[in-house]
Amino acid sequence: MNTSLVELSNAFAEAVEKAGLSTLLVDGRDRLPASGIAITPDYVLTANHVVEREDNLNILLPDGSQVNASLAGRDPGMDLAVLKLEKAAATPAETALQARVGQLALALGRPSPGGIETSLGVVSAIGGPVRTPFGFLERYYRIDASPYPGFSGGPLVDAEGKVLGINTSGFGPGMFVSIPAAVAWKMADELAKHGSIHRGYLGIRSQVVEIPAASQLTLARKQSSGLLVVGIDAETPAAKSNLLVGDILVGVAGNPVSDHDELFVALTGDMIGRSTPVEVLRGGQPQMVNITIEGRPIERERFNRDPHGRSHRRSH
Repeated sequence: MNTSLVELSNAFAEAVEKAGLSTLLVDGRDRLPASGIAITPDYVLTANHVVEREDNLNILLPDGSQVNASLAGRDPGMDLAVLKLEKAAATPAETALQARVGQLALALGRPSPGGIETSLGVVSAIGGPVRTPFGFLERYYRIDASPYPGFSGGPLVDAEGKVLGINTSGFGPGMFVSIPAAVAWKMADELAKHGSIHRGYLGIRSQVVEIPAASQLTLARKQSSGLLVVGIDAETPAAKSNLLVGDILVGVAGNPVSDHDELFVALTGDMIGRSTPVEVLRGGQPQMVNITIEGRPIERERFNRDPHGRSHRRSH
């Protein structure tokens, strides 16, 4: 028998055994349970769509013991939820660096008391940012491992058993993706602290426009598009600044902004309450406008969505 194949097989089995110590059963809905990942001894990260109730949450640990949990926070846009165990009893997962396209990876789940389950695949693509039915996903891995029932909330792991990301099928039929650990762990920390993800906003209405070649020269970089400010809402961060209707927004905090999605990503919760340089083209010439970013109002989020949760992408 091929020795290399045996070694690879054994390596995968050991990886499943290692990551399985941090892969938990999450009983948060009336039908089939799902999976979760221990991120600290007392916090579990899982997929938001598998937590259908906020009380009577039960976590099954790998040793067969059960621990009650409460909902610490959730973000439907990224399909993430964080649960707090009533006692610190979990084994935290070890995370890996960013995955590579073509890398072999294992999707793990613990959807039943019968034990850990797994499927093998490859990271077929790395994408993002992308709009989701209820918000925004900064980055994701597309994987071709089989998404068996109850795998949502479980980890994607490498050949060493380190977690590459958290898996979910909650973004639509046939869409089984993994949210990179670097992104998911950062969001989990904020959910555990605040209960929700804080996002900044400017209070503008805008549309994507082309940047003329001459204006690109003044920017000293190749950037073919920006956001034309067509309206500024009253009593918003933009209204309190020197931003003008007719400005073309091309950057935030030193990062180029070419469309609505890039602006959404740029307005992170870390900026809230801070004066942030916003780069615009005014009369074809680049200028900096300092804007103190504020937290995005819940009412504005609701106003900008249709009944199905899709964003109209007009106000930021």
